[in-house]
Amino acid sequence: MIYRLGTMKDLDSICELVSDAIAEMERHEIYQWDELYPARIDFEQDIKDGNLYVVLEDNKLAAFYVISDESDEQYGNADWQFGDSYYVLHRFCVSPRMQNKGVGKAVLTQIEDQIRKMGYSAVRLDTFTENPYAQRLYRHNGYVSRGYANWRKGRFDLMEKKL
Repeated sequence: MIYRLGTMKDLDSICELVSDAIAEMERHEIYQWDELYPARIDFEQDIKDGNLYVVLEDNKLAAFYVISDESDEQYGNADWQFGDSYYVLHRFCVSPRMQNKGVGKAVLTQIEDQIRKMGYSAVRLDTFTENPYAQRLYRHNGYVSRGYANWRKGRFDLMEKKL
């Protein structure tokens, strides 16, 4: 797989992947994302900020993710264990055509390595409590719930992993 910073040329593919992911989640009665979030404008800003990365397999978008030092004020609800040396994973999405092939785990490992090489010692993220697939991915890879956030779609686990 090829990892690189996303560009404005990737926007249509990213939005198409999100649409496919929403349809797949809804097929499993997971109502985490919708037409309001995440939106094209979110991805445009992520690209402008230099925080969005794409993952290509055979020249096709297999996944994307955003990493930054930004977090919502609800992150204050957590009992974080690993201090100030952390980075936050946002909007991690694997194409439905690539799911159940180990791609999520492989990309998550790459993200952790990337954050470690940037000099951070922990990763934080939030994950929808009603998404068993994301919950399993993170928990099986060493993430621990430190609290909860309540947003428009419901409750989200605030999770952390020491690198």
